[in-house]
Amino acid sequence: TKYCLIQTLLQLEEACRMRNSILRNKSKLLIILFWIIIWEILSLIINQEIYLPSPNAAFSSLLNLLYNKNTYITILYSTYRTLNGFFLSCALGIVLGIICGIRKAAYDLIYPLIVIIRTTPVMSIIIIAIIWFKDTNVPIFVAFLMCFPIIWTNTVSGIRSTDIKLLQMCEVYKIKKMRIIRTVYFNSSLPYIKAGMISALGIGWKVTSAAEVLSLPKYSIGRFLYDSKVYLEIPDLFAWTIIIISLSFLFENLLKYIFKMGDKYDKVS
Repeated sequence: TKYCLIQTLLQLEEACRMRNSILRNKSKLLIILFWIIIWEILSLIINQEIYLPSPNAAFSSLLNLLYNKNTYITILYSTYRTLNGFFLSCALGIVLGIICGIRKAAYDLIYPLIVIIRTTPVMSIIIIAIIWFKDTNVPIFVAFLMCFPIIWTNTVSGIRSTDIKLLQMCEVYKIKKMRIIRTVYFNSSLPYIKAGMISALGIGWKVTSAAEVLSLPKYSIGRFLYDSKVYLEIPDLFAWTIIIISLSFLFENLLKYIFKMGDKYDKVS
């Protein structure tokens, strides 16, 4: 009887979870539908596709793009550039962030550079990159430079939030510095690094697309955005924008899922 009661309670709990999940999904769909209706109303009021195409025109254009194999080649190349810049910024941002979080002298040396990168307009960086690099490398460099300060800042914040008592205990037991960095400092800063990576990835997609619009590498979403603007193919412009938003959303959620699975694995082990 006790076993049956536990089973019933577990089933009820699972049913409640499923119901809440369905309600959340319905709520999200209703919100999306609401904003599509607002978009439709605005397009009817303006009544000029050159300024604001209808949702029907934009999604029809999107379907046409999805039937074209060149669209997927373009997405692949733009994804490569975004992720390349993102992973480079993560590698350097985390390493330098740990060093700067531990050593104040290193922090004082790097911080002015971070301030300059943060305050420099993205367009200025893109134009400078066009002068310095080939058109295919410009988006990678820009994505790296825009994501790097976020990763670095979050890593430094994480290192500085390390429990002092833990560090004092490590000193008492004379634990090696590298082990302290690997176990204490890194684990302390990991939640901050994860949050920084999620934020940086979203920004990476935006700046990569902007860099592609100006540098115009072959097989790039930015190039198609530029062509849509030149030839006044506004539904195509909106369709490519939807693709960028979808890719950004997809990769951010994929990264969150990877982190979530990693946390579950750590708890099990």
